[in-house]
Amino acid sequence: MVDETANSQRQAALDYHKFPKPGKLEIRATKPLANGRDLALAYSPGVAEACLEIKADPDTARDYTARGNLVAVVTNGTAVLGLGNIGALASKPVMEGKAVLFKKFANIDCFDIELNEADPYKLADIVCALEPTFGAINLEDIKAPDCFIVEKLCRERMNIPVFHDDQHGTAIVVGAAAVNALHVAGKRFEDIKIISTGGGAAGIACLNMLLKLGVKRENVWLCDIEGLVHHGREKDMSPQKAEYAQGSTPATLADVIEGADLFLGLSGPGVLKPDMVARMAPRPIIFALANPNPEIDPDAARAVTPDAIIATGRSDYPNQVNNVLCFPFIFRGALDAGATEINDEMKIACIEGIAALARATTSAEAAAAYSGEKLTFGADYLIPKPFDPRLMGVVACAVAKAAMETGVAKRPIADLKAYKEKLDGSVFKSAMIMRPVFEAARTASRRVVFAEGEDERVLRAAQAIMEETTETPILIGRPDVIESRCERAGLKIRPGVDFNIVNPENDPRYRDYWETYHGLMARRGVTPDLAKAIMRTNTTAIGAVMVQRDEADSLICGTFGQFLWHLKYVTEILGTPALHPVGALSLMILEDGPLFIADTQVHPEPTPEQIAETVIGAARHVRRFGLEPKIALCSHSQFGNLDCDTGRRMRGAMAILDSAPRDFAYEGEMHVDAALDVDLRSRIFPAAHLPGPANTLIFANTDAASGVRNILKMKGGGLEVGPVLMGMGNRCHIVTPSITARGLLNMSAIAGTPVAHYG
Repeated sequence: MVDETANSQRQAALDYHKFPKPGKLEIRATKPLANGRDLALAYSPGVAEACLEIKADPDTARDYTARGNLVAVVTNGTAVLGLGNIGALASKPVMEGKAVLFKKFANIDCFDIELNEADPYKLADIVCALEPTFGAINLEDIKAPDCFIVEKLCRERMNIPVFHDDQHGTAIVVGAAAVNALHVAGKRFEDIKIISTGGGAAGIACLNMLLKLGVKRENVWLCDIEGLVHHGREKDMSPQKAEYAQGSTPATLADVIEGADLFLGLSGPGVLKPDMVARMAPRPIIFALANPNPEIDPDAARAVTPDAIIATGRSDYPNQVNNVLCFPFIFRGALDAGATEINDEMKIACIEGIAALARATTSAEAAAAYSGEKLTFGADYLIPKPFDPRLMGVVACAVAKAAMETGVAKRPIADLKAYKEKLDGSVFKSAMIMRPVFEAARTASRRVVFAEGEDERVLRAAQAIMEETTETPILIGRPDVIESRCERAGLKIRPGVDFNIVNPENDPRYRDYWETYHGLMARRGVTPDLAKAIMRTNTTAIGAVMVQRDEADSLICGTFGQFLWHLKYVTEILGTPALHPVGALSLMILEDGPLFIADTQVHPEPTPEQIAETVIGAARHVRRFGLEPKIALCSHSQFGNLDCDTGRRMRGAMAILDSAPRDFAYEGEMHVDAALDVDLRSRIFPAAHLPGPANTLIFANTDAASGVRNILKMKGGGLEVGPVLMGMGNRCHIVTPSITARGLLNMSAIAGTPVAHYG
């Protein structure tokens, strides 16, 4: 069975690399090349202009080429993690993978370069010759001590950052884990005794970094396959190891482990025995980082010392020491600041940023990526998870700041706060477009009630709401269930302490609520017994009654169930002659900008009057996002060329809109391509009064609107914000079951902004 599983995993890995096309990378053009003019600009003769600008001022290469965002991942394949000296060609899948991580985590472009060169001096010559092509160099999987030679020569001769990730990336993440492990254990760097096994590039770099963090050299004991590194030892020695020599007589790991506070293993499986752990200092810290099998199994270590603080290199144990926490973001900050090197101050800034993030509340995105894990700072959560999207903004910004403070930044960043917001916006795709809404929400103080308060997405959103806004959320749900789910999810918030709660099973306001509901619905067939039952079981109705009684300002519901089911209760309880559902507006955040779509939910076949209302409501809401509405009324008919139902209704809506002055641009009826393509629209209907491409599409039925929304979301990489329920005075918003915790946070900001803020 084990062999079958292994074979299955092997085949899956091979298929992943082979299909649908070989490899993990491709090159894409960033500029159009659709006609002769494009060709003349991209190549001869237009390319000469860019060449001459760079010749006159080499720094403009960043402006006219991809160099400023291009990193080389360079190896000779002599020390591939877990595989050893497999050669340059066989290492290519690993280097492609590293390039993918750069792109995924920091939007940095990479070329992987595998070189058939074993001589470190010749290898350094080749790397140095690559400087005109790249903004930085990432050395990878080069054996020790050759890696020390190559990096030293390249750093001396090149005027761009050169970073050996096996050394410094590992050292940075180990440093961050050590900072927090000592925090948990109540110990200090200057007091601890360290035992390290390995003596390779990563091990030496980690020890060097720990010294920079305050560890005393005389408190470090380094062992390798030959035993203790001591003065006078000749076998398997290097200048780097010699710096950590202790004593003058041979000794084993077992001889020196007594009283050790920190074990740092970068060696091989089974090196650290349980009886050795028992002899370490109280509350020992064990970093068993050998891959795939650590120096000691965490369960075996805890069987001897239950309070041990343990990190490994594996993703299936807590505290994975993974270089991806570091290298994408340290390069991001270095490239953006135009750093000529990555110095110690930048590395320490990286350590401090990573460590601080783990001590803060985990993000909803990280929690979603690591479902089932408890992500609360402590012995089992010393460092953030790789998919924590806050890493980009925090770490890259700290690195850029350190580069400027140490004088190695050729392009200092004038506004670090704006820079961090830009970085956050590149990760949280909704962050930039949502900023005006969040700014408005921060100046308001509105009470938002969540109908499905037991849902983990709602709980994570509640945590984020308290961190990012001035609101105190109200959750409907059973307190014991909410508390246990907060605990399970690793959230710090607790019901009744950090947020208010309504318990449908036992709430002192129950009588007031069912009587209020019965008073509203008595002449619509609702008896007192039915009102009582609904106020015990229907959390959407409970939330709507709270808003109706002015105990909350806005309701968010719909994380499960059908939209129109929720809408029925919302309309019955909160609807008035002045307030009625107009339509549902979804914001789709796409790579080339935002696009609003309506009506996706409310009116299956809207009348001309309902379409006109939707257009007016959409214009108002688009302005909430700091955008000027440009609205297209879309149908199968295009400017009267078909006498079809959707065309007639859209023409009727246009007549209503034209009957009074409007302070926004709109046009119709038209096809979607004409709405988005200005040239096409001008050819078909030169008199159209819609400037530029539309940013809002209004459809004649929910099938079309919802279909376009879902296609953009599932196939177009679009991120949805919404749907926003228009026409209800911001008193309720009904989301959809596919919404994420971040989506709920976005909706809470929309709900938390009074209508007066956006007209």
